[in-house]
Amino acid sequence: MTAPAARPPAQPLAGRVAGAPISWGVCEVPGWGHQLAPDTVLAQMRDLGLAATEFGPEGFLPDAPADKAAVLASYGLRAVGQFVPAVLHEPGHDPLPEVEAAITALVAAGAGTVVVAAATGADGYDTRPALDAAGWSTLLANLDRIGAAAARAGLVASLHPHVGTMVESGQETQRVLDGSGIGLCLDTGHLLVGGADPVAVAARQPERVAHVHLKDVRRDLAERVRAGRTTYTEAVADGMYVPLGAGDVDIAAIVGLLEGRGYSGWYVLEQDTVLRAAPGEDGTPDPLDDVRACLAHLLSLAGAPGGAGQAEG
Repeated sequence: MTAPAARPPAQPLAGRVAGAPISWGVCEVPGWGHQLAPDTVLAQMRDLGLAATEFGPEGFLPDAPADKAAVLASYGLRAVGQFVPAVLHEPGHDPLPEVEAAITALVAAGAGTVVVAAATGADGYDTRPALDAAGWSTLLANLDRIGAAAARAGLVASLHPHVGTMVESGQETQRVLDGSGIGLCLDTGHLLVGGADPVAVAARQPERVAHVHLKDVRRDLAERVRAGRTTYTEAVADGMYVPLGAGDVDIAAIVGLLEGRGYSGWYVLEQDTVLRAAPGEDGTPDPLDDVRACLAHLLSLAGAPGGAGQAEG
């Protein structure tokens, strides 16, 4: 089964780069770290020249769909999508209402993508239960229901493999692609941390890639997470995610492959980070520096004239 193609405008890669609040440490997980104000995050996205952003966690933007869109527009940003963790594997739980609420807000903001993760039902991403055959059947059926609901609203739905969810590894990702028609949110970092080769995942079925989260990762810390020697949250706080081009993910190969196969969707710069304090306090680095480096690297791959200069914003 093949997911519908992503709908963002067919334009050069430089016009298809979006931000995400998690790169500034803004996260739905309780106790994740210092949370920056929306004004700081959105103003810095604007000043970097990013075209769009994902919504971020509940509470980052106003609740009312029209207000979400208005806030983003006031910073010259458009909405591209939203990350929605939803419990998909429990027979007694219907995830559709919460996903449809996100879809309503995305439509109001002119976004094109709803990004779903198969949440465990617990806070955080440090542990997860095993999924049995019945759980898989329920999960896959719910993904198809979500895909159909998104399509009725004119959106594309994609499943986000994510560490600490029910779908994190390459094998689990392939099981989703084989067993449902939902698109894939290719998250280059989570796939590597989960033990997959993100280049191979992209190459296997590039037509299923509906959305892309670009991350680079230190393999040594990813291996510690997989071995259970550190938690995911601890690894993020220790700098597991690094600027694009500075880690062990072959970002150039992934971008080249997707662009060569006609991918016209968004590249969302996502470098998960935990801020221990406000930037500049107690030696806390400024996440803006890393996002700027990520943007410069991506634009250099796109061959954008003066790409690095544009990133200096």
